[in-house]
Amino acid sequence: MTLIVVGAADEQRMQDAIGAFEAAGFRRITELDGLGDGDFVLGVSDGGAEVLREADRRAIKYVLVHDGESDGHEGGSFERAHHRIEAGQRDELARHLRSRERPLITCLAFAYKNGAPADAALLIDARFLDNPYWVPELKHLSGRDAAVVDYVMNQPSAGRLLDDVQRIVRDLLPLYRSKGRMHLVVAFGCTGGQHRSVVLAGELAERLREIEGVDVDFVTRDID
Repeated sequence: MTLIVVGAADEQRMQDAIGAFEAAGFRRITELDGLGDGDFVLGVSDGGAEVLREADRRAIKYVLVHDGESDGHEGGSFERAHHRIEAGQRDELARHLRSRERPLITCLAFAYKNGAPADAALLIDARFLDNPYWVPELKHLSGRDAAVVDYVMNQPSAGRLLDDVQRIVRDLLPLYRSKGRMHLVVAFGCTGGQHRSVVLAGELAERLREIEGVDVDFVTRDID
C-alpha cells in the first residue's frame, strides 16, 4: 500500500495534483479510514497539519507532496513535504511513487528551519560538520557544486558517517522489504538545506546505486 498525501498553495492546484495521481492509478480517498490494499491519494486543505499529526499518531506511512508555493501554515504540507513540485512535475512523480516491485531508497536533503520530514526511516543531523556557508567563496554555492563537496568530504567525520549509514541501510533494506515497505527515506538535515545535507545525501545516493535490484533517488527538498 502506498499513501500519497497532497497539499497545495490553493484548492485548484490540489485538485489538479490529485487528478495526476488518479491518472497514474491511485485511488482518491477523503479520510485516513479509507485505506486498504492498493495505492491511495488524499488531499489536505489549509496545510493539513491535523491530518498529518493523526497519521503520525496512528503510525500510518505516507509520502507528503506539496504542489506550488507555501500554504503559510506552520507544521503544514509545505514545511514537512518530502517532495515540493510544480505542475510540470506531477505526472512523472505520480508514476514514480506507485507501489513497486523494486525497493526505492530516497536520499533526502532538508533544512531544519523548514521542518524535518515525518516519514524518514533514518534522520541524520549534519550540523556537527563545519558549515560551508561561512566560507565566502562557498556561501552562494550548494552541495551539488564540487567545491562544496570537497569542503564537506575533506572532514573525516563525514566519510565515517556515510560508512555507518551505508552499512545500516544495507542491513535494514531486507527487513523493511519483508514487512512490505518498499520505500525507505534516509534524510540528512542541516540549517539551510543547501550545503552539508545536500553533499551527504548525494554521496550516499551514489554509494547505494551499487546495490543490485534497488532504485535510488537523490532529492534536495529546500533548494532548486
